[in-house]
Amino acid sequence: MSYSTADSLRSVTLDDVRGAQKMLTGVARTTAMEGSRYLSQLVGSPVHLKCENLQRTGSFKLRGAYVRIAGLLPEERAAGVVAASAGNHAQGVALASSLLGVHSTVFMPVGAPLPKISATRHYGAEVRLHGQVVDETLAAAQEYAAETGAVFIHPFDHPDVIAGQGTVGLEILDQCPEVGTIVVGMGGGGLAAGIAVAVKSIRPDVRIVGVQAAGAAAYPPSLAAGHPVTVANPATMADGIKVGRPGDVPFAIVRELVDEVRTVGEDQLSAALLLCLERAKLVVEPAGAGPVAALLAEPGAFAGPVVAVLSGGNVDPVLMQRVLRHGMSAQGRYLAVRLRLTDRPGALATLLGVLSAADANVLDVSHVRTDPRLGLSEAEVELHLETKGPAHCTEVGQALREAGYTVID
Repeated sequence: MSYSTADSLRSVTLDDVRGAQKMLTGVARTTAMEGSRYLSQLVGSPVHLKCENLQRTGSFKLRGAYVRIAGLLPEERAAGVVAASAGNHAQGVALASSLLGVHSTVFMPVGAPLPKISATRHYGAEVRLHGQVVDETLAAAQEYAAETGAVFIHPFDHPDVIAGQGTVGLEILDQCPEVGTIVVGMGGGGLAAGIAVAVKSIRPDVRIVGVQAAGAAAYPPSLAAGHPVTVANPATMADGIKVGRPGDVPFAIVRELVDEVRTVGEDQLSAALLLCLERAKLVVEPAGAGPVAALLAEPGAFAGPVVAVLSGGNVDPVLMQRVLRHGMSAQGRYLAVRLRLTDRPGALATLLGVLSAADANVLDVSHVRTDPRLGLSEAEVELHLETKGPAHCTEVGQALREAGYTVID
């Protein structure tokens, strides 16, 4: 199943996906399908999580990369392969190449997280750091391919890649044959396109819903225009779906087979990641949490049973800390207050006593005595508190006011 440049835009069929599934036997895991009681209650019908975050290399990307490289001609394999990625595709190409005995070179941005660089090297790729953004990295990889004859492995814009990703759809039908809606994250569209081909060919009644980050949503304007449109300066914490332009091959499939594309905001992504960690005990990267974010945003919009595809779990620990804080803040579980009090011994201890009695956990305290805005006997205190939710935030604020403190907005 190898395509030349001339026929790289050919459609992907169910036979292609089934062929990819056979090729991936013993290579890609059949990932778990976990039920979510919390989301099921919220949506009003069964919700299952398809755990591609537990796939080898931590994402679905291994599937498409392996099928693409395995389909190369002998002389193409001998020339090696090259890819550009900030993370998941890099690791998928690296492992697939190693398993097939093909030399791989992966270009990654200079600022790529160290764990992802280390993992890509560990899987056997030669890593080259180039550029500050993925577009620069991509250009370098394509230049390398032109100079050396190495085959460029696109992360989503090739039929072989889409066929490989489509095997997720076949697994969903096997694991949840009664599925009514599949919700899947979208960047370039390879995963959504592959799932749509596999599922719609067998169960055309199943609704396929794509989810994009609002700050990097190229599909809505592209679908409206009838052709791929580039979104300038895409911005989102979900780097796995931060793609400025849909791929030509997946776009044609998405336009025909995907029923709806929704967008979610950064607060919703953070809350979804936090929910996956707390409720499902699953580590999911922001891009992988997109489908859960869509369910949280409008739970009544999805006919069940629902399968939400958790596409990846490769999240940098530093980013995870920031996202978790952001998610807790979005859920009203952090409270920042600024107030003034009399500058005398024991005043701060008294304030902390009030907060303790209100069951608020103090995370950080900033105590200012020398600001010119303050009176001679005044001090200003800014506190960051961990609370139990919006209602508790209100209770804490009320407790402070009842104790005689002036809370500054």
